[in-house]
Order: sequence, then structure tokens, then C-alpha cells
Amino acid sequence: MPLERAIQGPVAVIGDVHGQVDDVGRILEQLQRLPDYDRRWILFIGDLVDRGPDPKGAIDLVLELMLHHPRTTAISGNHELAMSAALGLVETPEYSDWSKRWLDHYGAQATFHSYGVDFGDLQGLRDALPESHAEYLAHLPWSVEHPEYFFVHAGLDPNTPFAMQREILKARDFTLNRPQWLCSKSLPFEEPPRDCNQLVVSGHVKVPEVRMTRKRVLLDTTGGEGGVMSCVLFPEMKIIRSDGGQSRMTTAAPEKKKGWFW
Repeated sequence: MPLERAIQGPVAVIGDVHGQVDDVGRILEQLQRLPDYDRRWILFIGDLVDRGPDPKGAIDLVLELMLHHPRTTAISGNHELAMSAALGLVETPEYSDWSKRWLDHYGAQATFHSYGVDFGDLQGLRDALPESHAEYLAHLPWSVEHPEYFFVHAGLDPNTPFAMQREILKARDFTLNRPQWLCSKSLPFEEPPRDCNQLVVSGHVKVPEVRMTRKRVLLDTTGGEGGVMSCVLFPEMKIIRSDGGQSRMTTAAPEKKKGWFW
């Protein structure tokens, strides 16, 4: 089932999951009680896998949700990119060395364990991967567009025209070495380029609470390390949390961070 990359209407965006399926379940229970649930898009902002207790279960959950709630979509995070490249599901340059990077730095032990495979056995994991999971990982869009919002895992480069970045993201250029829109740790704290009129929504870096500036929203509040997962409702600008709490977003001043990649 293809993942939509152009959507309209109300949206519920769920932050980085990292195998924390129980938290997602608690958020979905709250979403299902919304009066507009049937027409609301549910969007996962990337990083379903690694770190947390059940990465395989996280992909199972999204695929199952797509069957019962067709208005479900997702974008790739750097963790899905690393896993896909390491398993040969997508073609990437040899110098990117995604296999080593994934095994050494991404908390991939949890992913191997969830599929019942010894850590580091890439061929064993590829053999254990259901075809539906391989298809999901290989075809994840790098961004999803909405008339009012732009969803991308890490963010946009403030110094590159938005139109150019949109085309690169649509094309999913795997020849790029660690594409910044999925991998940069500084882009989440950058405002989008001036020609971008949409509110840009991302995860990728852990923040203590959902953060909103004039043109940016960051909503990864667990980093795969436990704690309370967040979901943001658009256009309501309302936060739903896995602990049952709810609140409205408030605007903060932009924060600059030094650039680095992961």
C-alpha cells in the first residue's frame, strides 16, 4: 500500500516512535475518540525503528493502521534510512558506509532483537524481514506536504530555496551522503527558507516538550529513551501525550544550534 506524500485536512502527527509501541497505542486510543477521527490524517514523523523495545512491532502497527485507517502515512527518518541502506533495500554510495554507522551508532541492537536475529547479522535480518516491512522501508517518502504544513524528519536548509529542496525530497536522492533533511542535528533548530510559507514540522532531536516557533514545530519528546511521547493535532495546535495529558502549543523564540550530522 503506497504512502501518501500530499495530504489535506486535519492531521495528527506522532513524534519519533523508536519501538515504543505501547505509547503509540495510548495516543491512538485518544485519537480514536476525536469526532473527526475518520477524516483526520495520522502521520508518523520518522524513526519507528531502533533504541526502543519493539521496532518490528512499530512497523507492524503502522501497516495495520494503514489497513483500518487509510488516512495514515509516514515519512523516513535517519534510522529508517540507515536500516534500509544497511540491508540493501535502497542503493546508497559505498562511501556512506551505512552498515557500520547503523551498527555502531544507531541503537540497532533493539531492531535485531525484535526480529529474533543476532546483532550484526545483516543477512539474517534481511532474511527475517517480512516483505511488507521491506516494501515499507524502501518506499518511505522523505517529506509529506499539506497546504498549510510541511512535514520532514529533521528540517529544511534556511539558505537553499524551498522549491529546490522540495524537488530533492520528492526525488529521494539516495546518492547524497547522509541527506541533511533526515540526518542533520542542526536543521531542527533552523527556521525554514524565506520562500517557504508552510509551518515546518519535524522530530529527530529530543526536546523536553513540544516546541513551536513562528514557522517550526519540534515534537520528539522521548528520543527513544522512554518518557512521554507527544502527538500534535493540526490545525488545532493541540498536544496529546501518551500519559493522557493534553495542552495547547505556545510559541518560543528560535534557538540556534551548532551543525552536525548523525
